[in-house]
Amino acid sequence: MDVLSRAHALEAAGRRVVHLEIGEPDFTAPEPVVEAGVRALREGRTAYTATLGLPALREAIAAHYRDKFSATVSPDRIAITSGASGGLLTVVALYVDAGDEILVPDPGYPGYRHFVRAFEGVARTLPVAAQTNFQPTLDMVRAAWRAKTKGLLLGSPSNPTGTLIAKEELENIARFIAARGGVLLVDEIYQGLVYGTEPSSALGLPGEVVVINSFSKYFCMTGWRLGWAVLPESAMRGFEKLAQHLFISPPSAAQYAACAAFSDESLSTLEQRRQEFARRRDFLLPALRTAGLAIPAEPKGAFYIYADCGRDAKRFALELLQNEAVAATPGLDFGANATARFVRFAYTRSMEDLEEAATRIARFVCALSA
Repeated sequence: MDVLSRAHALEAAGRRVVHLEIGEPDFTAPEPVVEAGVRALREGRTAYTATLGLPALREAIAAHYRDKFSATVSPDRIAITSGASGGLLTVVALYVDAGDEILVPDPGYPGYRHFVRAFEGVARTLPVAAQTNFQPTLDMVRAAWRAKTKGLLLGSPSNPTGTLIAKEELENIARFIAARGGVLLVDEIYQGLVYGTEPSSALGLPGEVVVINSFSKYFCMTGWRLGWAVLPESAMRGFEKLAQHLFISPPSAAQYAACAAFSDESLSTLEQRRQEFARRRDFLLPALRTAGLAIPAEPKGAFYIYADCGRDAKRFALELLQNEAVAATPGLDFGANATARFVRFAYTRSMEDLEEAATRIARFVCALSA
């Protein structure tokens, strides 16, 4: 947040900042989504909906899992939420009691830890490293599991690393957790943004498994504040009661709009954008290495590159911003496990911006070495 606020101050002073610190697509919602949202507003469809969301949207998501992943999911197991954050918050509220431990990867999305702590749980970190693609393994989970451990919360693709957990490893972890009566919480918010391999889902894994997803990243609808969770049937009533108290219902106009996100036209647009993100990654990854940064685990998803700058990353990020007007996020924002030398770059800007950023970064690193 220090970098973001300083970047805005530089822009206010007249400098052109290249923003690689923000985890938000530079694309807007596909046109059919916008049209459906406008239509909903004009028709006055702005009242509360059912707490679990519009039946039509729940059915559309179930059909998406069937068509994309050959996964059979009843719409009755799908809850529409106020963004993935609202989904995560409600899921953690459902499963975490005071003193319960939830294992979370470090580095990882910082919200995981805060959601657990908000309900008096204990977020115990799993130190992950490049050797395992910054993802947990069964051995790590087994070694960390204790009497008070309730479950594991992870993201794949991951923020900040853009890495994926292997399907076989996740299945082994799910079986281990199921045997201990725990819960596996999988954040799949970047699921559609996968490169060089087919996307997959944790749906269908054994045991108590909850999947959280969102319309923010792949569907380019960040400000619409809409997500969803897929839960075991036995958990739905408890989730619904909590969601009623926490949020009443998800945003109504956004839900009507999101029904159009699964149209052929929308999905074609989103696939073109996924390919553009892949093109950006394929440019920026070698450009950062040529500039002198190390990327020990190549990203296969999301829109992030997690790079070792070889020195204090916070100072690196602040000086890069001040000297070259390129904004990036220091690794310390994502945990304490060997994050002090890492910087996250988000390739959520045009190729023109990325090319300019690469030139500035190379010049900055060269000056540091002089």
